[in-house]
Amino acid sequence: MAYKLKEVTIRTSNSEEGTKIISEIWGDIMSGKLPLLFDSEHMFQKGVSPVSKYSNYSSDESGDYDLTIMAVTADFFQKIETAVSKGLYKKYDENGEIGICTKKAWEKVWREQKSGNIKRAFTEDYESTVPSEYTKDGKAHCYLYIAIQ
Repeated sequence: MAYKLKEVTIRTSNSEEGTKIISEIWGDIMSGKLPLLFDSEHMFQKGVSPVSKYSNYSSDESGDYDLTIMAVTADFFQKIETAVSKGLYKKYDENGEIGICTKKAWEKVWREQKSGNIKRAFTEDYESTVPSEYTKDGKAHCYLYIAIQ
């Protein structure tokens, strides 16, 4: 009997060691070692997308936090877009090469935070990265949904 996970959570930080652990867990998910996008028999789960949730912050982006990688369906994106329209989250969208667009999106958040343009709530933030092979424009997209006060 095949099984699949709905989410995987680790406690980490933005340190060099923390980013290494994040990279390792993503490798395990993408390879199917952790059955989030694939079931335990390595069958791809149609209709699910991986989304990162950042929560349980010890302080701000410089401290420890929980990283939960979730397998979500389209209704997740409908709900988070509703939260954006209500002013609970600010959405960031960057595109280009996958690693670069993710870095650019987070740098934009941190710049706006430092300048006082946004006041982060540090409750639950979300990240969805779409590889270029799945987009109409052929560019990777990184979407951040940052909880604001």
